[in-house]
Amino acid sequence: MKCAAHPNVDTNLACGKCGKPICPQCLVHTPVGARCKDCAELKRLPTYQVATTQHLKAALVGLALALALGIAWGWLRLLVPYFSLFGIFVAAGVGYLIGEAISRSVNRRRGTILQVIGGISFVLTYVVSNIEYSSESGLAFYFSPYSILALVVGVVVAVGRLR
Repeated sequence: MKCAAHPNVDTNLACGKCGKPICPQCLVHTPVGARCKDCAELKRLPTYQVATTQHLKAALVGLALALALGIAWGWLRLLVPYFSLFGIFVAAGVGYLIGEAISRSVNRRRGTILQVIGGISFVLTYVVSNIEYSSESGLAFYFSPYSILALVVGVVVAVGRLR
């Protein structure tokens, strides 16, 4: 027999449902035996099936959290004088909160686009938290080597919650 999908390949296998000849490359193992790709009806797990409306909902939740947590984190940085190393732990906590809130808002769905939304939400939180205002110089951006490390840690934690 020749494989139905690969006519150059000899095979002794056939789909257990429709009887179509299949080669080992086309073979799909199922609990009831070997099937062709059509009969196996491969579907993505429901956890990874995210609708466009859920992506929009996740983006709105991420934006709202980014603004609220960014302002709170900025105030905390102003209140605690030596915030540099402590900020890394705060970043991990904020990243966890963002990832968890986005995950819950879309009924625990997972996916690449949700990971991107979580990462962007944390970056926006970081930017909002590091903006300073003074009457002399106006708006300024606070920067330290620890803040870059905090940014990386927060993004990794937020994205990790949505994997």
